[in-house]
Amino acid sequence: MKTNVGSIDRILRIAVGIALLALLFILPGNARWWGLIGLLPLATGLFSFCPAYTLLGLNTCPTKQRT
Repeated sequence: MKTNVGSIDRILRIAVGIALLALLFILPGNARWWGLIGLLPLATGLFSFCPAYTLLGLNTCPTKQRT
């Protein structure tokens, strides 16, 4: 796994992930479980690796540019 998520992208992913996870405590009934989607951006931000970026050939990490 090579790092392919840059610092700004990483911060945004972590923030969005935490915000989505907060829906678990805010939304009523079964709608709250949609907040679990926040695990995906949170994990990709914490690990600095996005599998979708690999498939699409994207890289937002300036220090780890592909050649």
